[in-house]
Amino acid sequence: MIPGMSEFPTFGNRPRARDLGITIGTLRTGEHNALTDVRGVRVGHSTIIQGKGALVPNEGPIRTGVTAILPHAGDLFLEKVTGAVVRINGFGEVTNTQQVDEMGVLEGPLLITNTMNVPRVADAVMDWAFDHSAAMGITTWGISPIVTETSDSYLNDIRGRHVTKAHVYEAIENAREGIVTEGAVGGGTGMVCYEFKGGIGTSSRVLPDELGRYTVGVLVQSNFGSRRKLRIDGVPVGRELIDYDERIKRDSQGSVIVVIATDAPMTSRQLKRLGTRATFGLARTGTQGGNTSGDFAIAFSTTRNRPHHSTSHTLTLDQVVEDTQLINTLFDAVVEATEEAVLNSLFKAETMIGRDNRVIYALPIQETVEIMNRYGHSQVHLP
Repeated sequence: MIPGMSEFPTFGNRPRARDLGITIGTLRTGEHNALTDVRGVRVGHSTIIQGKGALVPNEGPIRTGVTAILPHAGDLFLEKVTGAVVRINGFGEVTNTQQVDEMGVLEGPLLITNTMNVPRVADAVMDWAFDHSAAMGITTWGISPIVTETSDSYLNDIRGRHVTKAHVYEAIENAREGIVTEGAVGGGTGMVCYEFKGGIGTSSRVLPDELGRYTVGVLVQSNFGSRRKLRIDGVPVGRELIDYDERIKRDSQGSVIVVIATDAPMTSRQLKRLGTRATFGLARTGTQGGNTSGDFAIAFSTTRNRPHHSTSHTLTLDQVVEDTQLINTLFDAVVEATEEAVLNSLFKAETMIGRDNRVIYALPIQETVEIMNRYGHSQVHLP
């Protein structure tokens, strides 16, 4: 047992970045500083933490899960949302991206899990969709699930593919608005970020009144980065903590998934531009995107729903006009929220012991505060 920690992590005991006085950027946050600040968006998790000790392939220990994001509370197949997928580095998977690129919409919930569980999660989403539609596959086409992943093989028995249909249903049906649980939860349960414990993190930004008060929310599943490169609000915290504990040895730099929601009425083309800006938010935390890092951004607008059975042939011009100030501020919102979401995934995640008694330590709070202070960030403090 690691001194000062419980056998399994708990949630809610560690601060977020802003609880410590770390304020990223200049735009204000939404009420919960979360993806769910975009009205109607809901997030749910199913977390699986079982067993300990030596790895027994297909049995455990298990440190994995699945996270579900629902763009609105209605029928997600019949009321599709305008969306886009951006490939930052393609060593990974987002299912049905060809259809998203062609049609410009997402249909159904968006699921994030571990690498080997993608087909099983996609299959479970199809079952869930069939359960909610008597017409699907009979009088209309079936759902094309959006499922994406990062690898939790360092801590988890990934060969066991332990995320089941029941876990997928739990994540979808438990999805809620409001506060989002962060850290080692859902799809982020077994993830590692900058060689500290990572996982799920979220943040949001609200544009000024004169620019429409649009909200941009971001959720990340963080599983990437070398410690020596970690920067927090510009401070080289990772370099200062390079010898904090026994360094882990992974063959790759890991991966990251960035989900972006907005109530700005944007087209698929504009959302792709928005998603591209997530790259800069990631870079501000210190990553360059590793050779075998699967990095993707998935963006959607909640105010440009497209009815499945639409018979209208009227073209509308309700999308955001590409006024330079407005578009640039939306870009700023994505960059700031992405950077802060990554930091929240680090601050909220607790130390975890996984397969073969491998230990991934949480980012040390007190030491981080002291480093920030030494570099002139006097506003940073322990809560």
